[in-house]
Amino acid sequence: MAATKLILALPLFLLVCSSNIASSKNSRRPKPCRRLVLYFHDIIYNGKNAKNATSAIVGSPPWGNKTNLAIPNRFGDVVIFDDPITLDSDLRSTPIGRAQGLYLYDKKEILTAWFGFSFVFNSTQLKGTINFAGADDIMKTTRDLSVVGGTGDFFMTRGIATLMTDAYEDDRYFRLRVDVQLYECF
Repeated sequence: MAATKLILALPLFLLVCSSNIASSKNSRRPKPCRRLVLYFHDIIYNGKNAKNATSAIVGSPPWGNKTNLAIPNRFGDVVIFDDPITLDSDLRSTPIGRAQGLYLYDKKEILTAWFGFSFVFNSTQLKGTINFAGADDIMKTTRDLSVVGGTGDFFMTRGIATLMTDAYEDDRYFRLRVDVQLYECF
C-alpha cells in the first residue's frame, strides 16, 4: 500500500520540480548585447505649421479632419511621421537619424495607438535601421514595443524598446524617450 502511494506521488513530485526549474529559467533575463537611449520629436501638422511639421494626419474618421486629431481619444486617426532622432532631449540638437513610420489610434474607449516605424540612422556613429512594431498604451508611464529587425549596424537585431513620453504640448508636439535594449546582435 505504501509502495503504491509512493509510486503515485513520484510523478507529481517530478512535475512540481520540473515546473520550478522551468520557471526559474524564464525569470532570469539575459543581458542586452547593445543598449541605446534616444529621443524622437514629433511635431504634428495643424494647418499652420507646414514648415516645421514632422508628422501629418493622413487618415481620419468621418467626424475628424486632417489638421486636428479626432475626439474622443483620436480613434481612427492615422498619422505618418518623419521625426528627428537625437541623443538628448533638446529638439535643436544635431539629429543622428530619423524616426520614420506611422501610428494609428485604434481604440474608442481609451487613448492608445499602434506603432510601426524604423529608426533610420545617418550619422558617422551609426549606420542602418532598427525596426519597431507594437501597441502603445499612451496613458502608461512606460510601455514596450518589439524590436523586430534591422539593417547595417543592426543587422537582424531583436529586442525591446521602452517608450516614455518625455514632453507633451497639446496635440502639437510630443517627445519620446526610447530605451532600446537589443538581445540579438550580429
